[in-house]
Amino acid sequence: MPRHMIQSILFASITLAASHAHAIDFGDLINKELGSLGKSTQKNSEPAASSNTPATTGTLKSAANLANFSNNDQVSSLKQALIQGAETAVASLAKENGYLGNDKVRIPLPESLQKADGLLRKFGMGKYADDLTTSINRAAETAVPEAKDLLVGAVNKMTVDDAKGILTGGSDAATQYFRKNTETALAGKFKPVVATSIQKVKLAETYDQFAEKGVQFGLIDKRDTKMDDYITRKAMDGLFLMMAEQEKAIRANPLEATGNLAKKIFSAIKF
Repeated sequence: MPRHMIQSILFASITLAASHAHAIDFGDLINKELGSLGKSTQKNSEPAASSNTPATTGTLKSAANLANFSNNDQVSSLKQALIQGAETAVASLAKENGYLGNDKVRIPLPESLQKADGLLRKFGMGKYADDLTTSINRAAETAVPEAKDLLVGAVNKMTVDDAKGILTGGSDAATQYFRKNTETALAGKFKPVVATSIQKVKLAETYDQFAEKGVQFGLIDKRDTKMDDYITRKAMDGLFLMMAEQEKAIRANPLEATGNLAKKIFSAIKF
């Protein structure tokens, strides 16, 4: 605090005390003065906040660049890119070890079975857990191709406003759009395929072998988990993750997009 302000406060304190005119809390008065000074100093020392943050500037730039393209071109180019991303994601998972061989999407044993897994391995019986994990991932790999037509159908239903929001949105805006608008419906149609896949890879038999060993140690109750629900959920999570990676790749490198129009529009909104 400047010296002249301290002197002023002390002088006022002495004068008022001598006159007995008012009973005043001088400590509170000084504290208020210090607080006021601190706020003033803080305001002067802080630069004015800019309304043009990078995110805001980038969004405005993208919106301005999109104005050079018709609504039809914007929607068409986005649909091209999304269909490309969906097909690539599905193809990467719909093969042997598509899930099992990818650390990002490999489906582990359900949490309710992991304790049994750990103990069985201690007794040299990890084979049962490994076989079950393999069967779970094989079921997902067999089922995931069925998602292709469903995803393409969701793309074709996209509105102009949806497209604009995705084009100017974050790096996974399209993936979030799918999750919000189609995940429940997709899972409902995906689950029967998973159930069929479970039969094809004889997962029930593999689970029986694993569960019987776990029951011996009192770790689990046989059939204590619904594998079709679990695999459906995890398979969808993996699919959306791979779609998000495809989306980010196209946004980062528009030349990877399919079609000249998609290349132009994604290049225009890149920031």
